[in-house]
Amino acid sequence: MARSRLWLMIAVGLSILILALSNAVLSDHYMLLSFVLLLAVMLPLFVRFERRKLEARELVLLAMLAAIAAVSRIPFAALPSVKPVSAIVILSALVFGSEAGFIVGAMAALVSNIYFGQGPWTPWQMFAWGMMGVSAGLLRQTWWMKKRLGLLAFGLIWGFLFGWIMNLWVVIDLAVALEWKAVLAVYVQSFYFDLAHALSNVFFLAILAGGWIKVLERFRKKYGLLDSG
Repeated sequence: MARSRLWLMIAVGLSILILALSNAVLSDHYMLLSFVLLLAVMLPLFVRFERRKLEARELVLLAMLAAIAAVSRIPFAALPSVKPVSAIVILSALVFGSEAGFIVGAMAALVSNIYFGQGPWTPWQMFAWGMMGVSAGLLRQTWWMKKRLGLLAFGLIWGFLFGWIMNLWVVIDLAVALEWKAVLAVYVQSFYFDLAHALSNVFFLAILAGGWIKVLERFRKKYGLLDSG
């Protein structure tokens, strides 16, 4: 477990480094950056399974969860920031752990943008949803996340954190990125979108948590899928 966490932190560090260099080196090659980031976040999963046989159905399960999260954005396309993706990422991480949450979140962003449009924002979305999954997985055994109100509060907080991470891409892209007034304006203007995301997280977690956790736990226990012990 300690070794798995070490590789997870390495992957997170690589992701941050890649994002930091993206605008300077790969700003015009965002698809390449997206796939590099995806490979970086997938590394811990393969390291985690290095000592036992990797089941194909485990990869299928991750792909299925990522696909469901990606497709869930489409019906809510007309409602900015209102989407069940975050709830699905959080619930996946609660059952299967940080690595799975990271991969489901990152892949959901990449796949869903095939419909919504790829761009320089794609790797930032991959990172934001991936980190949402990581934090949910790391906290899944705490009393806070085991309480319904704690889970809803977690979703509320991450609705704002997601927006703040995405604001960094906007700030970096601005020619006046180093002016604090411009930075403040970006964050102030995004408040209502971040609030909408936060409240939608609470809503979708409230209606999905019970059923999804039971179903995913049943799969995990019956087939030993992504079982972290």
